[in-house]
Amino acid sequence: MELTRPVFFVGFMGAGKTSVARRLARTCGVASVDMDTYIERREDKKVKEIFAEGGEEGFRAIETDVLRELGAKPDPLLISCGGGVVVTPANHDVFREAGFVVYLEVTADEAASRISDTSTRPLFQNLEAARARCEERLPLYEAVADVRVSTAGKSVPAIAREVQRILEKEGILCPQQR
Repeated sequence: MELTRPVFFVGFMGAGKTSVARRLARTCGVASVDMDTYIERREDKKVKEIFAEGGEEGFRAIETDVLRELGAKPDPLLISCGGGVVVTPANHDVFREAGFVVYLEVTADEAASRISDTSTRPLFQNLEAARARCEERLPLYEAVADVRVSTAGKSVPAIAREVQRILEKEGILCPQQR
């Protein structure tokens, strides 16, 4: 299979963006990239360190730069974005111009049950704050989404199959031309 354009996965922390993108990449034989991992390799620092040194603003500037870079690659990718990618208005333009956005819906409570170690998540330190942040970002996720997929009570393979059907129907994931 091949992608006709980049697919961006957005949603709150713990929605399954990286797991679903990886599963889809393996199943369909396309490439995927996790933005936070990419940023850590590029900057040679953990996200937590980038936040500590440059604050959220410093991290978001790097994130926008990386989003543009990944969205412009000649071979389209499945891109799992960080949970806060939607807070930067410039990123909305990148999404619109470069690709297709899949919003994986999750509640903060369900996300908390999925995240085993919140110490690696600078913006998920307690459930109350996470609920407020999730609620605050909801309209932003909805604004950028081309499609919404509920993850409640679903396994990663089930979500990946659902996304695959959507991408095939939209003509974004196609059989390779011979």
